[in-house]
Amino acid sequence: MISNKLRSAVAALALLAALPAAAADLTIGLRAGPDSIDPHWSTLGSQAEALRHIYDTLVDVDDKLQLKPGLAVSWEPIDDTTWEFKLRKGVKFHDGTDFTAEDVKFSIERIPVVTGPMPMTLYTKYVDSVEVVDDYTLRVKTKGIAPALPNDFTRLFVVPSETGMEAGNEEFNSGEKAIGTGPYKFVSWEPKGDLVLEKFDDWWGGDVAWDRVIRKEIPDDAARVAALRSGEVDLINYVPASDYLAMKNDSDLETFVSDSIYILNVQPNVADELPQKVKVDGKEIDENPLQDVRVRKALDLAINRDVLVNVVLEGLGTPANQLMPEGFFGYSDKIGPKEYDVEKGKELLAEAGYPDGFEIDFTCTNNRVPGDAVVCEALAQMWSRLGLKVNAQALNGTVFFPAAARREYSMSMSAWGTLTGEAAYTYGALVHTEDPERGLGNFNRTSYSNPEFDKVFDEGTRTLDAEKRKALYEEASYIAMEDRALIPTVILQTVWAAKDGELSFAPRVDQETRAYEITPAE
Repeated sequence: MISNKLRSAVAALALLAALPAAAADLTIGLRAGPDSIDPHWSTLGSQAEALRHIYDTLVDVDDKLQLKPGLAVSWEPIDDTTWEFKLRKGVKFHDGTDFTAEDVKFSIERIPVVTGPMPMTLYTKYVDSVEVVDDYTLRVKTKGIAPALPNDFTRLFVVPSETGMEAGNEEFNSGEKAIGTGPYKFVSWEPKGDLVLEKFDDWWGGDVAWDRVIRKEIPDDAARVAALRSGEVDLINYVPASDYLAMKNDSDLETFVSDSIYILNVQPNVADELPQKVKVDGKEIDENPLQDVRVRKALDLAINRDVLVNVVLEGLGTPANQLMPEGFFGYSDKIGPKEYDVEKGKELLAEAGYPDGFEIDFTCTNNRVPGDAVVCEALAQMWSRLGLKVNAQALNGTVFFPAAARREYSMSMSAWGTLTGEAAYTYGALVHTEDPERGLGNFNRTSYSNPEFDKVFDEGTRTLDAEKRKALYEEASYIAMEDRALIPTVILQTVWAAKDGELSFAPRVDQETRAYEITPAE
């Protein structure tokens, strides 16, 4: 016979089981957040990282950047200039409406209409037209052969067709138009502050661990580390190199380290007229020394990449010899390790007519990726050994990138990651002669133009055979690097940190911190 006490205990347990589980919250401290809640506003990685919680992309990538299904479950070319995408069925937007091919078509066609600081046309440059076959079949006609189209669509964020072409920043930032199919719904956003998200129970990807996610933008490295130590946040990204060893050896903390795809590239402006005049013997000159490849090679020769990695970044990086990491499609094995030879650099400067050097401004980011500001200052010091006077200035990305787009810098440096894993993305954007009609050179901030490079690269974009295309991209990479179109310095590593034993977290090479891929530690 069951006692009254046991009956009471059983009833209490039954009541507890019927109650909802305690809400699980995750607070992340991030160096940078979005600049807008409009997913078609900017190509910046911090923008995409934040907004993919709200919006899904047509094609997704895993933590090693291998393509995987997103809102599209499959894709294939049905002729030389047509890709067909089969879409996922049963997907809901946050407002309860059904996701269909019309939403994808609208999102593709909206991108050229949005006039953000870093145009997303980088990802739709091959699109000629879009045809809706039925609710779950889409055909994309391309401007010629476009073998990399699915790679580009890893950044094609989909919004409802009901959004309307007239919708702008204000409507997205208020939350009115911030409607996606992603794992989290928009709650609120404060620019340069908190992005607050709430779990979307009907997400097609299944249940996620956190009911509420707060992404706190904390640009100051010391403040971000302090926020983790104090318990204000559960996880931080971009642990600064100066704090890494201490945090690694702290038994109360756990660090997560990953190679990344991001490379800090020096961008020498080769325009006929520089926006910031160069000085020789204290006097401004009209000519641009950077137009001479010998000067660009001298700058390259004076960079001690081992010092940048082992001293400046305290081991959190590797030397870079081209614009993509080894193993990426189009990486050239013909380009060997970079040579460090200051005396040879001085000889080249003298041959170019600058035996005593010159004075030049050098502008970088200070919050784009770990170490950008300290690498900027270190490069200025290294170049001083050539006899140059380099005025280094590191700026917040919100200032740097719009000014870079306006061509206001004579020489600059920022990070770039080959997010699609292949050369067409990077070399087509940064090195190719500007061609707005074809969407090429849209991030070429240096006025660089080399017909030989363009010819080889363009042939690659028209070649369906993967091995032939790879060989052409490798040749194009070699041409650009021999010409010092840009000067790569270091490939960065990324460090995250959390309280020891609290989170299960797998670092990604694209540096993204995706809350829906994080779980409580078992």
